[in-house]
Amino acid sequence: MRFNTNMLSNFNILLVGILMSLSSCSKTNTVVESSVSRNFKMGFTSWSFGPNIQDINDTYLFIENNADIYNEHIDNKIPWNAWINDLNLPTEFTNEIGGRVNRKINDKQLVLSVSLLNSNRDDLAEDYDGTIPQYLNLNDVDIEDAYFKHINYLVSQLIPDYLVIAIEVNELRIRDEAKWASYKLLIQNVKSRIKQVYPNLPISESITLHNLYEPDDSHQTEYTNYMTNYMNQMDFVAISFYPFFKNLKSKDEFQQAFDFLHNNINRPIAFVETSHIAENLIVPNLNISIDGNETEQNLYLEALLENAQEQDYEFVIWWAHRDYDALWETFPVELKDIGQLWRDSGLLDENGNARLSKTTWDSSLDK
Repeated sequence: MRFNTNMLSNFNILLVGILMSLSSCSKTNTVVESSVSRNFKMGFTSWSFGPNIQDINDTYLFIENNADIYNEHIDNKIPWNAWINDLNLPTEFTNEIGGRVNRKINDKQLVLSVSLLNSNRDDLAEDYDGTIPQYLNLNDVDIEDAYFKHINYLVSQLIPDYLVIAIEVNELRIRDEAKWASYKLLIQNVKSRIKQVYPNLPISESITLHNLYEPDDSHQTEYTNYMTNYMNQMDFVAISFYPFFKNLKSKDEFQQAFDFLHNNINRPIAFVETSHIAENLIVPNLNISIDGNETEQNLYLEALLENAQEQDYEFVIWWAHRDYDALWETFPVELKDIGQLWRDSGLLDENGNARLSKTTWDSSLDK
């Protein structure tokens, strides 16, 4: 089946909100065969598989032992009022960032991904009181200054090697095109100011490949051409891709999506978040039923790593190293259905047992 990805809008923003409150405390046996040394970096987000502090610490330990890069994905609230009015930052926010800083893995490269937009990617992210600042246009001076302060603070605290200054921005172009022109002015101004402070920091804005390749858009060619031209102006092209959202299942189908990307992009490519389900995904309340298994997941990972090598990607980031059933059990009822979508896409299952894809990962990582 194909389902409307607009309802998904990468629900990560809501899931991250749950995890953020916790983190502030102190191969078929087929592998990617090649004698050529790996020329791209491999890693994971710091998304935990469980709700306990030990689960979070174990996630960072897994990254330390199984990656050479990782992603701090900050897709939640923004303390707009504090930034705009020069007030004290919310303790929830500073504790969250402090927790990430305290767990920083110093011998790994770091990607920092920050969302400007809300869960539906059609307006600004909410403040900690659930409001958003009033504005005439997204590029109002107060909004620009506040977002610059926000990004500058996060970069100064985490000191990343790569910055995704806004997450999944093509979704805004799809959902509320009227805001796009002011968004571009806003992000360009903030980006320019960040570049003045950190001139050597590579910066991008991420796009969803599953809503760029065969998008649900009545002006598909115009939209695709516009967005690929836009991305080709970045320091690197940051991709968010969950192929099961488009019911892609075979290696040929995966490759068609990769070929589309390579045929349209002329800048360095990085997959800043991606994964594929390893179990059947059945969510009756969302009318979703997609077959999945670890062999199919492994086929996707093989295709991803092969393309990363052949096309000289900067890096690939797998969303979650382990199924997060334990964390999912703590979600409120209203989030259970949509929170299930990414639950079973780890290289390890919910009990920590390695899937076929873990062997493929290890084989490539060792090169």
